[in-house]
Amino acid sequence: MRKILQTRVPYDPLAMVGLPGIAPMPPENWILVDEAYGRQMAERERLLAEVRQDVLATTEGAEAACEELLEAVLSVLEARDDFAVGDTKVTCPDGRVVKVDQKDPLATLGRLVQQDFCVHEKRGDEHVMTAAVLCFPASWTLAEKIGKPLTTIHVPVPEYDESIARRVQRLFDGIKVGRPMWRKNAHWYRDPDLFHPQTENAPRHQELEGDFLRTERQSLLRLPKTQAVVFGIHTFVLARENVDV
Repeated sequence: MRKILQTRVPYDPLAMVGLPGIAPMPPENWILVDEAYGRQMAERERLLAEVRQDVLATTEGAEAACEELLEAVLSVLEARDDFAVGDTKVTCPDGRVVKVDQKDPLATLGRLVQQDFCVHEKRGDEHVMTAAVLCFPASWTLAEKIGKPLTTIHVPVPEYDESIARRVQRLFDGIKVGRPMWRKNAHWYRDPDLFHPQTENAPRHQELEGDFLRTERQSLLRLPKTQAVVFGIHTFVLARENVDV
């Protein structure tokens, strides 16, 4: 068990909202850095070094979107005081110096920020997950989702019916450049592990009695050149005593 916890969240994780629960997000808030940055980044470095095949995937044709995503994140970090962005390297808030590898953009992103990124590109009538760096999966597995459309990605979520699927696809179609959106979720877990993969056919258990609240601030942003939609996931894990219930 790797216990990497935050003590606060910049929103009310347990406030009830209807699906899909989307709201506008200021572009400057796209990338967050919180109190667990150094510890989460150490875990990301470990996962990328030890189980890269489980946390990073790219399908053929997604290279341009991944490169554009790296450019977009670097542009945001350049405007921050806690990162020092150079032509070939970035000095991070925890003192690490990360090489900017244009040939390996997702791994570079995985070492720069806490947020996971899933790249979705329109293929026919649906958006398909064409690439991702997913170090902190919350009860799903990247290998089962990569290359799949939105409807398949959300198996086995019971509330994701045809009506919700159509609304989510319209949402992805409607994301505008420069006008990102966000939503949140929250679930109780029995353990605080950030790397928490689970296959689609694994038994699902309600964990209302768990001691750890896992909440994701999920963002949606459209890249201007490739028009890919980037689904970002910033993960918070809090001990029950730090949650207002």
